[in-house]
Amino acid sequence: MKNVKSWGLSAVVATLLLAACGGGDPDVPGSGSPAGAPTTKGTFTSVVSFGDSLSDIGTYAPATSLAGNGTAPYFGGKFTTNDSVTGKVWVENLATSMGLLVTPAQVGFGASSVPCPAAANPALASTCTGYSQGGSRVTDPEGIGHHTSTGALAALTVPVVTQIANHLARFSSFKDSDLILVWAGNNDVFMQFSAFATAAAQIQAQAAQGQITADQANAALFQAQSNAQAAIKQAAIELAVLVRTQILAHGGKYVAVVNLPDSSETPFGRGVAAQSASAAKVLSDLCSLFNLWLNDGLTGQPVQIIDAFTLFKQVTANPATFGFTNNTIPACDAAKIQAVTQGQVTDGSSLFCNATTGAPYNTIRTGADVNTWQFADSVHPTTGGHKAISDAFRAKLQAFGWI
Repeated sequence: MKNVKSWGLSAVVATLLLAACGGGDPDVPGSGSPAGAPTTKGTFTSVVSFGDSLSDIGTYAPATSLAGNGTAPYFGGKFTTNDSVTGKVWVENLATSMGLLVTPAQVGFGASSVPCPAAANPALASTCTGYSQGGSRVTDPEGIGHHTSTGALAALTVPVVTQIANHLARFSSFKDSDLILVWAGNNDVFMQFSAFATAAAQIQAQAAQGQITADQANAALFQAQSNAQAAIKQAAIELAVLVRTQILAHGGKYVAVVNLPDSSETPFGRGVAAQSASAAKVLSDLCSLFNLWLNDGLTGQPVQIIDAFTLFKQVTANPATFGFTNNTIPACDAAKIQAVTQGQVTDGSSLFCNATTGAPYNTIRTGADVNTWQFADSVHPTTGGHKAISDAFRAKLQAFGWI
């Protein structure tokens, strides 16, 4: 997903990519808005989170076992700059600010997993409502990292549709006292962009070798982007349907749905742009397209949308306003992570990143600050990045009148 292929497409080929809402689809999403969500404060007893790595509070901790056998202690486990004190993601920050505890609904890696590990203490059994998992997609179980290159099972990547079903299987319905947070679709974008990138590289090679003409290359690129956009539209529609039919229809009252930030403004996206501005535009357009159809599917529904797209644009334009001194370079050092994992992790994933000062498994880049650098790796926030998100989202909940 993060290994972008060389582009080098000719100017003729690169200029004929589709616009975000274009293509041959005449059904352009409308400009309606959700309506009827509560405007009064809730009496919250639980934070229920559905989504992907941005909201994952520790699903894959066993993969970072210091002993290498899946047992504690762990040096990582969340997609951020992990440490034993402050390495929390935004969901945890928000819950803590409300005086609540949220723990992972499932923890594991590879062929084994444990549901609701906090239930070992019966008093904590109701806290296992952090369903978000790194790599998860909206409905497709084949998420990012679900299988290794050899085909072996790795990341769980339980899709959002199943995350919600698992909650309903446990509790039968949602409660008025649940704060329900849904943030998904990022991995659908990355998967579809990866498919487009692979197709574009093949088209490039064929054009360079004279196997196809420039017109044929344009047509092939057009089709590749059309396919990606159609899949993203479908994922957004599916997420909206899940919110309507599986959350709202089962008692969800305080429901906040977060839209997608623009992935072209992450270090990953900037790497894409460095090779091809047109490719970066494709990535950005997929995020925008998802948001349009998600909004369309939630028109008139009693939910609130948290606009992460605009928030992240504001951070990119004015990082200092949010306390950031660096928003371009990952704080986690890929070479150090590779050394700590004995060569098993080579992509610098923040899942294996640790910020404990003086620890032999500390993998923070020399000179980096996890509180003032925005990105932990190529797409995930640092401790400070997550704090900025939780602060902004809490302000939104206050503006809704919910807290």
